[in-house]
Amino acid sequence: MSSDASLITALVERWRPETSTFHIPLGEITITLDDVVTLSGLAIDDDAVVVDIPDEEWSAICLRLLGRVPADIVGGVAVVRIVWLMVEFNHLPRNASQEVIEQFARAYALSLMGGVLFPDRSGATVHLQYLLLIEDWQRAERFAWGAAVLSYLYREMGRSALHITHSGTSLGGDLGGWVALLQLWAWERFSHLAPRHSEMRAQISEDASPRGLRWLPVNSRQYGDQLFQYKLWFDAMDIVVVSI
Repeated sequence: MSSDASLITALVERWRPETSTFHIPLGEITITLDDVVTLSGLAIDDDAVVVDIPDEEWSAICLRLLGRVPADIVGGVAVVRIVWLMVEFNHLPRNASQEVIEQFARAYALSLMGGVLFPDRSGATVHLQYLLLIEDWQRAERFAWGAAVLSYLYREMGRSALHITHSGTSLGGDLGGWVALLQLWAWERFSHLAPRHSEMRAQISEDASPRGLRWLPVNSRQYGDQLFQYKLWFDAMDIVVVSI
């Protein structure tokens, strides 16, 4: 899904870290855990996503769980480039062993975490701490990934909102966190800002689960001065969809 940077910026400008809410003319509103599970299907009520501090060197962890180590991991460096994961784990060898299959699966999951669920502002690297969370697949499926995604997005929006407040300018860089989740939520809650339903894929029904699926083929709206237009809309906001 393409990202509507102007819509995201207009929302973050209204985010208040003190209350973790967006301020609109009708009051305060925020993304809830229920919104996350409805839109994404990610679990919200399982084990907390917590990483224990490892005793091993990061390079040793990388070798043990991925089967290879990038050349730029030295000393205390604990991140890998997502492009390295894409290149090194692009094609699963024929007749691969179970160990190799799991290494490729971890590489895919790690790139998903760094590129979609928990991206930093660069979107180019991912911390190896996430690799520890998928060392044991049975344990990994018991984590409340949805709750972790939401808390991470809250933190990133807070940082960006503070930047806007102190600098007086719009986002000084790409927003970290799962930005698509924020965009899906905005389309659902503020329906007049959403793309037309006729643009949605015909075979995806209105009651698709998770609900975010029905927006996947949709492109963002395009305006001459999008940010200014969104600011006007939010200033005049008089209706919100309460339930999605």
